[in-house]
Amino acid sequence: MLDPTLSQWLDAQALDLDVGSGDSQKVLSWLAAADVLRVGVNQLEGGNGKTIADAVEVLAQIASCSLAAAFVFCGQRTFIEYLIKSPNKALREKLLPSLLDGKLAGATGLSNAMKFLSGIEALLVTASSTEKGWRVDGRLPWVTNLRRSGFVVAAAVEGTRDGRPFILAIPSTLSGLKRSDDLQLIGLQSTNTAALHFTQLDVNREWLIHDDARVFLPALRPAFLGLQCGLAIGLARRSLMEVEVRIRGNRSVLAETFHEQRRRLEHLVSDLKSGLLDGRFVAEPTALFCLRIAFSESATNAVNLELQASGGSAFLSGNSHGFARRLRESAFLPILTPSLVQLRTELQRQGGEAVVWRPAAASRVHG
Repeated sequence: MLDPTLSQWLDAQALDLDVGSGDSQKVLSWLAAADVLRVGVNQLEGGNGKTIADAVEVLAQIASCSLAAAFVFCGQRTFIEYLIKSPNKALREKLLPSLLDGKLAGATGLSNAMKFLSGIEALLVTASSTEKGWRVDGRLPWVTNLRRSGFVVAAAVEGTRDGRPFILAIPSTLSGLKRSDDLQLIGLQSTNTAALHFTQLDVNREWLIHDDARVFLPALRPAFLGLQCGLAIGLARRSLMEVEVRIRGNRSVLAETFHEQRRRLEHLVSDLKSGLLDGRFVAEPTALFCLRIAFSESATNAVNLELQASGGSAFLSGNSHGFARRLRESAFLPILTPSLVQLRTELQRQGGEAVVWRPAAASRVHG
């Protein structure tokens, strides 16, 4: 369970964080103060020794209160995972303490890289070798957790000499990096989401996360997508919790659908956590793609069921139960990179069967 102080703050700030009237600089500080950023990090490196599955569960609990705060957590925790898996020990020792303390924001600019890995699009950042490292040019059109007080962003970079892509950490203090104004989103506004442009940016070799993106990214993909699944898990659980309260009266006709959705969601969660722990998603990425799709659909279905259980009161602008915010949050999940369209396209490209989740214990998801 989350620290009650954090839960109460998230519940109180959820609407403001969604519409942009909340203080986006405070989110990371609150998360760090509750020590949730340390979940799944080795104790020797300042963590609590739990697993990535535990980090997904924490993310889901945050998302039940505020998807905006959970999105910030997702970016920070994913960047931390990059450092944990990086062979660059010096870089990890340099950055990890301030990331775990929330003093430095970590931004995961690897959505473009994950799409590149699946052949969906080319890399948007290129580099040429210099005496001390690389000169970098390009852009990242949508990156979250670019806190104005300081951040470091991970980017997949196409080398111009041998063409082999690699992964760099790029600090916001470098000359040649330009952050746009925050993107005008219809929700999740207090997430420091903006675009980055790199122009003749000199990056030293000490900032190298991994020298081969095609090796590094497949190993990172389960944690990357698994944490994203936590967003949908939390939203679905919160909507179903609201439904449970409302079907005890004259909405009892919805009870069967409610119980079916809740059972399915928890089966999905069990399958996700077991796959993250046993490592099968590295060799079976399509199984994880199907789960990502299924979680997004579960969240959408749960929000729609909440609307039915609430009736017309949910459509009133003065509704105090957060339905309108959850409706906006559910609209974000299908377009979160990689989007559901991109995932389905990749499954189709690989000759996969219909995108239907099946419990791993009964039948593997085919791809």
